[in-house]
Amino acid sequence: MSEKAVAVKAQKVEAVTEELKNASSVVIVNYRGLTVAEVTDLRKQLRDEGVKMEVIKNKVMDRAATKAGFEELKPTFAGPTAVVFSSEDPIAGPKIIHNFTKTNDQIKIKGGIIDGQVASLDEITAYAALPSREELLSTLANILQAPVRNFAYGVKAIADKKQSDDGDAA
Repeated sequence: MSEKAVAVKAQKVEAVTEELKNASSVVIVNYRGLTVAEVTDLRKQLRDEGVKMEVIKNKVMDRAATKAGFEELKPTFAGPTAVVFSSEDPIAGPKIIHNFTKTNDQIKIKGGIIDGQVASLDEITAYAALPSREELLSTLANILQAPVRNFAYGVKAIADKKQSDDGDAA
């Protein structure tokens, strides 16, 4: 193997190592059996949420996992491997992949990393069931608005009652 090829591979290992270290969540999947259209649809769903899916050679993943300190992932690097990197919202990647597995039984989650810790299939599935960041913020906003909204309804009800009482007296 030429020195140039070795340098290119070493550079790829370094890039994947950095992605593994910096991602808020990583999901490793076996995508065998998916059609081109299904993979394109999955990539679009992921891209829309700011998540990246990349097919990476198992040897590169093996070396990158070792360098990043995720040796426990090594058994997942067998067969066709695609890696889903979520950099901002740690729930986005696992949620999209988990939902995609419900309609496409060809794709299989093999493992992953969540918040810097190697995660099992069960942990990834549980994580995917959590509400997204936007859903949590929306719920929080509703909770914070509820007392003000209820107060406004109470004031309006009192005003309406007072107005109806004044109308009855006239």
